[in-house]
Amino acid sequence: MGRRLYQAHRSFTVRSWTTRALSLVDCDHVPGAVDARLRPNQIFAVGGLPLSLLSPARALRVVEAVEASLLTPLGLRTLAPEEPGYRPRYQGGPADRDGAYHQGTAWPWLMGPFVEAYVRVHGKDADTVAMVRARFVEPLAAALDAAGLGHLPEVADGDAPHSPGGCPFQAWSLGELLRLERKVLQVAAAPSIVPASSESARADPR
Repeated sequence: MGRRLYQAHRSFTVRSWTTRALSLVDCDHVPGAVDARLRPNQIFAVGGLPLSLLSPARALRVVEAVEASLLTPLGLRTLAPEEPGYRPRYQGGPADRDGAYHQGTAWPWLMGPFVEAYVRVHGKDADTVAMVRARFVEPLAAALDAAGLGHLPEVADGDAPHSPGGCPFQAWSLGELLRLERKVLQVAAAPSIVPASSESARADPR
C-alpha cells in the first residue's frame, strides 16, 4: 500500500503541475488533450481532504491562483474570468443555465475546501483565523438570509453582485459553512449563559 501511495502521489505531482500557470491542470486523462484552464478542482490537492498532495511551495501557489481568479464572496467560480468560455451569469432557460454551471458559476460549498487549504498554507494562529473569518466566512454567512432563510444557495453568478441561483436551500453549501465554523476553524464554544455564582451553587448545594 505504501508503494502504491508513493507512485500515485508522484504521478499526480508530475503530470498535473503546469509551470506556465504555476498551478494544476484540470485534467489530462485524454492523450494529447490537457485542459490547463484555471478551475477550482485543484483546491482539493491542498484542502478538503485529509492530506495535502503538494509540497508547501506548490500548495501556496495553488491557493494564491485560486484566490486571485476564482474566489467570490459566495464561493469559488468554476472557471476563471480570463479563460475562454467563461459565463458570468447563471440565467436563462435550462440549457443556458446548464451551460453556465461549470463555466464560471460560483459554488458556495467550495468555500469550505478553499478556507481549509488557506489555513493549511498560511497557518492556523489566532490572528490568521480571525482574518480568514472576516474575509471569507463572514461574507458567505451574510448570504444566509438572501435566497432561503437560514440557508445557502446552490450556486451564484460568477460576476458581481453574485446573485444566488439554483436551489435556495442547498445542503452541501450550508454543510461546508458549518464544517468551517465547527471543525476547520475550531470556533470556540459560546460562553455559558448561567452566572458563575449559579454554577458554584449547583456544585456545592450547602
